[in-house]
Amino acid sequence: MLLQNMQIAIVGGGPGGLALARLLQLRGTSVHVYERDCHRHVRVQGATLDLHHDSGLAALHQAGLLAAFQAAYRPGADRLRVTDQHATLVLDDHAEAQTATFGDKHFRPEIDRGPLRKLLLDSLRPGTVVWNSHLLAVTPHGAGWQLAFANGTTAAADIVIGADGANSKIRPLVTPIRPFYTGVMVVEGAVYDAAQQASRVSQLLQGGKIFALGDEKSLIVSSKGDGSLAFYVGFKAPETWVEDSGLDFHNAAQLQAWFKQAFAGWASLWEELFAADPATCVPRPQYCMPLTQIWAAQPNITMLGDAAHLMPPYAGEGVNMAMLDALELSNCLTNELFCSLQAAIAHYEQHMRQRAAKVAQETLDQTEALHSPQGLAHLVSLFNGVGPAE
Repeated sequence: MLLQNMQIAIVGGGPGGLALARLLQLRGTSVHVYERDCHRHVRVQGATLDLHHDSGLAALHQAGLLAAFQAAYRPGADRLRVTDQHATLVLDDHAEAQTATFGDKHFRPEIDRGPLRKLLLDSLRPGTVVWNSHLLAVTPHGAGWQLAFANGTTAAADIVIGADGANSKIRPLVTPIRPFYTGVMVVEGAVYDAAQQASRVSQLLQGGKIFALGDEKSLIVSSKGDGSLAFYVGFKAPETWVEDSGLDFHNAAQLQAWFKQAFAGWASLWEELFAADPATCVPRPQYCMPLTQIWAAQPNITMLGDAAHLMPPYAGEGVNMAMLDALELSNCLTNELFCSLQAAIAHYEQHMRQRAAKVAQETLDQTEALHSPQGLAHLVSLFNGVGPAE
């Protein structure tokens, strides 16, 4: 077995890293996940996730966790409403009977990030995740690596796998290739106790999702099982917009004033998203890795998810790509047909890059289309099945 007597370090405890740890443990390997969060009960931010039949759900199936997922997902959370900037409905999933279910390749069940993380964590051996492990550096150590953390601890590993997202500390050890700015800026936010804090938006949301498009801008809102909602405001802007804006993204009054000006003519109910004080907003310039990226495989280090193929979120593929990476990497690392770990990693990386390049192109096309003058018509045509294939 290629991994016999080896210590594997996975940096990052998101869905991709945790899924990989589960899949490798099922094959009898020794794995630790180093996660910067202080403990497992840290509030998990972000919108709900829709898992796809041939990627996220496929990884859970091989991990033996599909039943746990079926118990934790949110039926109906995938119901979508599409509106214009005036909150006028142009498409409504709620009015249609839903017949798709597990086993149907078009079924994309939704789950909040917290419950997904919990079911993955609960599947791991005790002590697998080492919390409060903010990675500072990774340096060669014998035939392997030494990891140094902000809390003063160190760890040794024979193989290091970067699942540490867009600002990966592992990626520079694999390749110097950097992402490019796509021209679209996102302001991400959350509203807790949404029924009270954003009552009109919540009523429109109906426990599902909203896509509002107009004026070459986008607004995506997702309900969550804890009564909160998450939202993403997307618009074209220079890469330096965050610094140039001078905004304090925890100051509700500043954000409301900015939104009223930047989204002039949009319905007043959207302003509820910025009403809570202090605000919980984060600016996120949208970057993408070059579609033609390539590097030489190494024998003891690789990466998955955003660390490997960062892209905008407008095709809903991020978590699915990361979990499919975990599935394919675990299969390669435990496949006796490979003569060496370097050969296994090379095979994984080649296929991962090819797959990611295709999805990234689709994502870039979607990002551009949704933030074009025809964005609303484009989205409606996609959901009506007359647009480009997903």
